[in-house]
Amino acid sequence: MARFKTWVKASRPRTLLLSFSGVLLGGFLSFNTDPSTGSGTLLCLLFCALTAVLLQVLSNLANDYGDFKKGTDSTKRVGPQREMQSGSITEKEMKRGLAFTTILCLFFGTLLIFVFARLSWQELAVFAALGLGAVLAAMLYTLGKNPYGYLGLGDLFCFLFFGWVAVAGTFYLTTKALDFSVLLPASAMGFLSNAVLNINNMRDYENDKASGKNSLVVKLGLKKAFVYHSLLLVGAFIYLSLFLVLKKAPFYTYAFWLLFPLFLKDLIAIKKTKPELLDPFLGRQVRHSFLLVLFLGGGLLIWIFLQKTVPSFENVLIFAA
Repeated sequence: MARFKTWVKASRPRTLLLSFSGVLLGGFLSFNTDPSTGSGTLLCLLFCALTAVLLQVLSNLANDYGDFKKGTDSTKRVGPQREMQSGSITEKEMKRGLAFTTILCLFFGTLLIFVFARLSWQELAVFAALGLGAVLAAMLYTLGKNPYGYLGLGDLFCFLFFGWVAVAGTFYLTTKALDFSVLLPASAMGFLSNAVLNINNMRDYENDKASGKNSLVVKLGLKKAFVYHSLLLVGAFIYLSLFLVLKKAPFYTYAFWLLFPLFLKDLIAIKKTKPELLDPFLGRQVRHSFLLVLFLGGGLLIWIFLQKTVPSFENVLIFAA
């Protein structure tokens, strides 16, 4: 019987912060739109986060099972040893774990859209479909006869669900407002999420290629994959800046650019590091992405605070006159 610590390890905790970051960014954006956030909105955000993290756990467990069954997790794999590969979790136990995690995802997702989000029937239909799509996407990355992760489509689904659905979905559920400019920071989050996946696939390049797992990195090759990685990081910063320009945000909301040297430093190091030694950069990419969200969100909160408490320049002039 697999122990609790084994299941925690199988869930790959270092990746969970990424799914939380997307929801957190959506929350910051919604608060910037409607500062009068009540307890209902905070509960909605909480259940968005719980559902997103559980979906990430489901994806990680499914990857453990799928890659093991397809023989991808062989002795040649250079990343951290997975639990089915090591024998710590049996096939029967993993199937039960997948079923249990799926039930949790559906339970918290149902509470989110049917209770806390207070949606219309039309909105419920849309988000129910998105929720089921997210569950299927989490599982079918490596499961099934033709898993999309083996066809080079992992980056597309990662971008859509970790970027657009996580950020824009959270924004809509908490504000009930359509703002297409939110797709800019949502895309930035998608780029950052793809950067994490890209490091993972660059690390596993040789093993994936030998095992027939045609990830985007296998299709591109390592040199082009590095160029792709560079574009993802630069694109994230540019898209966030474009959003702030559209919102006519003050200069201090661009403070997240202070983190760019961290990303650049890692990028240079990745260029010089052998693919099989890239694993530490995966966790660093997740942490830096989370910090980026915090810096952006902090700037937006300061902007709201100053708008509420500090009179505008025009009002000061009127008062002085």
